[in-house]
Amino acid sequence: MLRINDTSTPVAVLRSDSHGGLNIIRSLGRLGVPVYNVDPNPSAPAFWSRYCQGMFLWDIEHQPTDESLNYLCNVRRKIARPCILIPTTDRTAQFVADHSKTLAEDFIFPKQPDGLVHSLASKQEMYHLALRHNIPTPGAIFPRSRKDILSFLEQAHFPIMLKGIDGQKLWDRTGKKMFIARTENELLELYDTAEDPQCPNLMLQEYIPGGDDTIWMFNGYFNEHSDCLVGFTGKKIRQCPIHTGSTSLGICLHNPAVEEITRRFMKAIGYRGVLDIGYRYDARDNQYKVLDVNPRIGATFRLFAGENGMDVVRALYLDITNQEVISGPAKEGRKWIAEDLDLVSSYRYYRCGELSLTGWIRSFRGTEEAAFTCSDDPLPVVAMLASRSKELIRRLLQKARQELQCSAFGLALTQPDHPGSSLSATERTLNLHNKKSGY
Repeated sequence: MLRINDTSTPVAVLRSDSHGGLNIIRSLGRLGVPVYNVDPNPSAPAFWSRYCQGMFLWDIEHQPTDESLNYLCNVRRKIARPCILIPTTDRTAQFVADHSKTLAEDFIFPKQPDGLVHSLASKQEMYHLALRHNIPTPGAIFPRSRKDILSFLEQAHFPIMLKGIDGQKLWDRTGKKMFIARTENELLELYDTAEDPQCPNLMLQEYIPGGDDTIWMFNGYFNEHSDCLVGFTGKKIRQCPIHTGSTSLGICLHNPAVEEITRRFMKAIGYRGVLDIGYRYDARDNQYKVLDVNPRIGATFRLFAGENGMDVVRALYLDITNQEVISGPAKEGRKWIAEDLDLVSSYRYYRCGELSLTGWIRSFRGTEEAAFTCSDDPLPVVAMLASRSKELIRRLLQKARQELQCSAFGLALTQPDHPGSSLSATERTLNLHNKKSGY
């Protein structure tokens, strides 16, 4: 089992509201590393972990930059030691990269080449970066107006993926990170409701046929010379939302082709630090094509663990504190589950006829770790259940209010153009699409 000889350097995690932040705390905390959390949500499950050494309530992603830099400086003073900084979202990773010189006075983190984090986080720039380095990637266009969409439709082949160049912006606007359009009318409808004409953010990407088992992931750590010290590959078994979302159940499997492509790509662009990257296998030309590059630690990183206990956050800690990183073979067949997400996705796969009760039960064989539930740290799962229950009640009450409002005016929610409808045009279009897609 892996041991860290020197655990004196503490760690500060930026944004711990998801299971990713919690798993960083547990992975390092179990080895004796003091881990602190910076997050705006006082109910975040990570704050309830026995391995959490301290909580700092601050929203890095939305507060003014100068105030955030001052706040982090105060965090470092309260911790009273040099501290490793680990961002967990694209926005926090970009924040660290943009202000690396200022933050380096108080924190330790991998230094990226100028502009690289932004280039990888932007699907448009990442697409062109992949093409320049001969990395297979699905075809894509980046329309600037509805006119561009109409022109594209003259030679379009459906289905088509509709994504946000900045995925967070699309999520903030629609609550979704991507859509599948199967007809011209559906594409136009989605574009009209999901795009902001004043600040174009949507891209159209070639749809690669195949099930969820064609989606591959790579998690790795690259040192200051962009050499991969630790690398793992695996597959998604289920996603949330189904077919287009994040991993709710995954399996660790060796894929030398995906590993080779990633090592070559990251070496060519000089990437440093933890990486989470996704591919899809295209049986039409027998190629693995890169879909997304997350220039940060991924929420699914604990799916990937070596026989010696190594994972990417432990590799980061060891390397950045000048300790030896000993890579070991991955635990082939190891499964990991995000309980809350998988409960939702399993139900929706079942509703779509893609999952039976027997298949659901069998799918858990080999599951070695869960995102929230564990015997040595029980409180985070309680916090997660409380949070999800609160959200469920909020949604039920919202739905009840909508139904009461419609009933009072003698209307039905399915009448999209009636002036008394309680749903906006965007909400009606997206709800219709979600029903068709099984979300």
